[in-house]
Amino acid sequence: MHFKYLLLTLIALQGFAQQTDSLEAVLDTARNAVRVKTLNELFRAYLPSDPVKAIGYTREALNLATEIGDKRGMAAAYNNLGVAYRNQGALDKALQYYIKALRLFEELNNKEGIAGTKSNIASLYSLKKDFGQAMKYFNEAHATFTELNDKAKIIASLNNLGNLNSDMQLFEKAMKYYTEAWQLSVQSGKPFADPLTNIGNVYFRQGNYQRAIENYLKALELERQSNNRLGMLTIISNIGIAYTRAGQPRAAQPYLDEALKLSRELQAYTGLPELLKSNALNLYKSGKLKEAFEIMMKYDSARERIYGEESSRSIARMELALALNEKEKEYELLKQQAQINALQLRNTRLFIVLLILGVLVVIAFVNFYFMNKRKELVKS
Repeated sequence: MHFKYLLLTLIALQGFAQQTDSLEAVLDTARNAVRVKTLNELFRAYLPSDPVKAIGYTREALNLATEIGDKRGMAAAYNNLGVAYRNQGALDKALQYYIKALRLFEELNNKEGIAGTKSNIASLYSLKKDFGQAMKYFNEAHATFTELNDKAKIIASLNNLGNLNSDMQLFEKAMKYYTEAWQLSVQSGKPFADPLTNIGNVYFRQGNYQRAIENYLKALELERQSNNRLGMLTIISNIGIAYTRAGQPRAAQPYLDEALKLSRELQAYTGLPELLKSNALNLYKSGKLKEAFEIMMKYDSARERIYGEESSRSIARMELALALNEKEKEYELLKQQAQINALQLRNTRLFIVLLILGVLVVIAFVNFYFMNKRKELVKS
């Protein structure tokens, strides 16, 4: 199901949401880089409940950071915009902003920022079913979060790795990642809903819809407690889809309707095609053929917008830019190594020259010594 990656990239960036009131109080007097940082934090705090307002904050952050030359603030804002566009289903724009963020974080040697951005790029590759590239970026991100000992982001990266293995139908391995993520979150005292959601996703893919719904309902309760509306959208959608697949249209319809309403309110469209498709199937099973046909027309339009040819071309261009960025780094490393080798070669040559000169001096001294000895012998 396409919704399952929705929040994991956000957690990889944000950890736990901060209180918006305290952040807005800081914003009243904050200036320059401090104001940029606060605006970006307000984006992360508002995103789960009011993404439209959140985007306004991070755009203001980007404008100010650009004006004052705050590269760290610019990188964070680009990454935030990437997350926002990904949730809206504009995958090509999301990748464009992620690449900008990654380049800036690399310039700053900001390990946390690099890892968070790589995790987000990996989520796009996961959506495109490019599992090799997704695995590469997820593993790199997880290694960095482990090195930094960032518990919240370790949990998020475990979730991402679990999702990737689930997509590859390695369900047993996926379950190990999810279980580890859930246990870590419980130990932290702040249980994450995502591992429960993802365990439900595995049961869903195995056709065990009842067990899937049980885990979804537990996860939904956690998201309601934190008022994480994006998380609620993910789970409500999954519950509706699971009831549809289980052949229970009456139970499914309220959840599908609520998910569609939330999707519009939050402007979160990445999972919309799957949601519309399930809604059409559910209406068909209920005998509402006309409504089902109309929804399927919307499904075709939504799928084309998100995964269609034009979007794929744009993403391909962004991927090329990303690949070139990697090649540039490799070239710089090779160039540096070549310079080191050249310096070592010059030093070796200099040593050889000095050694030869030294030998010549010794030979000259020996010759001079014996010539003097010979002259003394002649005189005597």
